[in-house]
Amino acid sequence: MRLEGKVAIVTGGAKGLGGEMAKLFAKEGAKVIAADMAELSYECENVEFYKLNVADSQACKELYEYAKEKFGKVDILVNNAGITRDMMTRKMTDEAWDLVINVNLKGVFNLTRYIGPLMEETGGGSIINISSVVGEYGNIGQANYAASKAGVIGMTKTWAKEFARKGVPVRVNAIAPGYIMTDILKTVPQELLDKFAKLTMLGRLGQPEEIAKAALFLASDDASYVTGHVLSVNGGMRL
Repeated sequence: MRLEGKVAIVTGGAKGLGGEMAKLFAKEGAKVIAADMAELSYECENVEFYKLNVADSQACKELYEYAKEKFGKVDILVNNAGITRDMMTRKMTDEAWDLVINVNLKGVFNLTRYIGPLMEETGGGSIINISSVVGEYGNIGQANYAASKAGVIGMTKTWAKEFARKGVPVRVNAIAPGYIMTDILKTVPQELLDKFAKLTMLGRLGQPEEIAKAALFLASDDASYVTGHVLSVNGGMRL
């Protein structure tokens, strides 16, 4: 029970990576708010649903106020919510660019701007931002997504400095997953999945629970001396 007595918020927590993280955190003793636009795709004791559009700054402030009033603190924040609108740069529309940046980058800022200072006030915490292997190395047809996920890494390193500057142990780290077998990848033809797997040193794609376990480590006291770090969980992939 590594998270006994902890309060966690996981955005994009209805399914996929966020759902796995929310369920694992709850299993390890945390009270979890799974914030998402869609209803939960699972039932789990100690995981409550909160409808949230992370791109809406006022809605993020209201979630912060709700969590503070109900629990008095937030020990763990996982900024996981994200979308893709892939296309080549020459064809990319303003709408596709703005939507991805607003959700994947501004959405991370919107909630952290409140939760980070709250953690400073209440004695510490762990913020985990979900980036991507694409944010580290780029990828054809994903300029908007790559920019957003690279920006997440920049904010991670900045917040690791900002929120700890008063001597309070607020830790901020990022996870950069590779290709993980979520519902999105299940629609990809098998020959492409095989190609992606061959790009990894381990010769396979990742599973959502492997990202959740990495997040659990960073959320727990096991990572008490880890901050400002980008943890690449990609099987040794290079794009």
